Amino acid sequence: MGQNELAELFENRDERAIAAAKGEYGAYLMTVAVNILTDSRDAEECVSDALLAAWNAIPPDRPENLRAYLGRVTRNLALNRLKSRLRLKRGGGQAEEALEELYDVAGTLGDPERAVDDLELTRALEMFLAGLKPEKRRVFMARYWYMYPIRDIAEAEGCGESRIKSRLSRLREELRQFLEKEGYAL
Repeated sequence: MGQNELAELFENRDERAIAAAKGEYGAYLMTVAVNILTDSRDAEECVSDALLAAWNAIPPDRPENLRAYLGRVTRNLALNRLKSRLRLKRGGGQAEEALEELYDVAGTLGDPERAVDDLELTRALEMFLAGLKPEKRRVFMARYWYMYPIRDIAEAEGCGESRIKSRLSRLREELRQFLEKEGYAL
């Protein structure tokens, strides 16, 4: 089933919409949530909550890209769940580590989760990403959107972890310089 048919099911309040969206995008949404939460049960709840949120939001909203919309909702729900979990228990994981790395660049702009949601900063980030070569964009997105561990990115890129760490460090510096040029005081 295509994206337009799925969106129409949501708009028509057809009960099949949630099941169809889960069938079409469930594996992708689970990947997004598991990379942040590292717990498949929590991730499954986030996916279900994201599909329910879409059910409640469509209509009146109709996203241009349903997959990206559901991915963003799932990611935000997973980050909120992670933040709640961390309030109860402090610990270190890939999501916390990745957010901390970005916080070093954009931390003075506010909380990293809120900064990404800020419309102007989002546009600036989109411009930054559009200007990157595909391999740089792939590494940046793998780490800071999907929150993959560095060792997984290194394996996917066919290189060592130290090379990925160096590449990410340079990318954060490029982002810092780009944001400063865009008028963000860091």
